Amino acid sequence: MYDGDIELGRNDACWCGSGKKYKKCHMEFDERLQRLAEQGEQVPARALLKTPQDIEGIKRSAEVNVGVLDLVAERIGAGVATEQIDQWVHDYTVEHGAIPAPLDFEGYPKSVCTSVNEVVCHGIPDEDEVLRDGDIVNIDCSTVKDGYFSDSSRMFCIGDVSPEKADLVRVTKEAVEAGLAAVKPWGHLGDIGAVVNAYAKDHGYTVVREFGGHGIGNEFHEEPFVSFVTKPGTGMVLAPGLCFTIEPMINMGKARIDMSDPNGWTVRTKDGLPTAQWEVQLVVTDDGYELLSW
Repeated sequence: MYDGDIELGRNDACWCGSGKKYKKCHMEFDERLQRLAEQGEQVPARALLKTPQDIEGIKRSAEVNVGVLDLVAERIGAGVATEQIDQWVHDYTVEHGAIPAPLDFEGYPKSVCTSVNEVVCHGIPDEDEVLRDGDIVNIDCSTVKDGYFSDSSRMFCIGDVSPEKADLVRVTKEAVEAGLAAVKPWGHLGDIGAVVNAYAKDHGYTVVREFGGHGIGNEFHEEPFVSFVTKPGTGMVLAPGLCFTIEPMINMGKARIDMSDPNGWTVRTKDGLPTAQWEVQLVVTDDGYELLSW
């Protein structure tokens, strides 16, 4: 079998947990992936594909994740310390029976990432970092509930931001929307990155290469890595059930980044110019995609 896992007989119970016989469920699906693999295509292992039960679990997690971001949207503004945002996120998540996925993940010390202005990603909340009029900030929330992971982020413009910053935030969101429009079942992951990159470049921006989206659902970070500097027709086949994030990091200036912060986490633009990111989580379906967290 294409993923090296066990081969099922026609009358065996399907691997997806539906309770149906394999021949009535995923046999034709697997045969299609097998043919694609034999043609040299990169195909997802069955372990990466989300079952209906998995998707319902992810949705319950995402309900909390989206709720957190909605709460932040109601409260954020000039004069708010990023440490306060972390407290909002932590309290809301725990009160809703979930866990902030970033907390203690590989040593990360907080429950959310707060990336302000030139911070590309992994900004650590701090009581001394107070949002000011004219700032732009990405709030990146990730949640685990009942073993299922959700992940999304939003940009917030604090007070009166410059037209240049406002355009960057807007175009970055539009690039994500362009990426979503490129999600086609049995297409390729590279199709998404290609349109995101083209949209950003058409507006005079650059796309960070070192970071991107990722598979997610049963783990915080799964395969595939979702690059946004790809070519169409390349990368993993978008088989229905594949669940991942679209989250380009788009810079006003050059694409180069600075990872020298002594905290070991915070990434900035090399030239100190602003950057923006929006993140959504989706699952590929038979006729397109379903948005799970935003």
